[in-house]
Amino acid sequence: MADMQWALDGQGTELFAGIPVSDFDRALDWYRRFFGCEPAFFPNDFEAVWAIGPQRWFYIIVDAGRAGGAVQTLICQDLEPLIATLSARGIDYVAEELPAEGVRKVMYGDPDGNEIGLGRVPAV
Repeated sequence: MADMQWALDGQGTELFAGIPVSDFDRALDWYRRFFGCEPAFFPNDFEAVWAIGPQRWFYIIVDAGRAGGAVQTLICQDLEPLIATLSARGIDYVAEELPAEGVRKVMYGDPDGNEIGLGRVPAV
């Protein structure tokens, strides 16, 4: 990846990944359990934002017309313990992919059907 060309000439400094939902309270409950914490902040009455790392943010926003169409994936260091933690919170994955040796992705569906994937890629 050393010769990778950066989108926008590498000028993007933070990422906000948005997920449209139809019911704010229902989604807020699910994402609190999924992320295991309260949102970092609420920009207004119909958005909630979680910090998932330095300059990396997930947010839900009420937009019923687009709810259910999001596809997001997070690559994680210790996937299996995280899957067990989510299961203990009552959230189980709905699909799984094993595209290559040592690579695994599990997909979760929020109440609207948005897909949140958690993946593992072996260290190079």
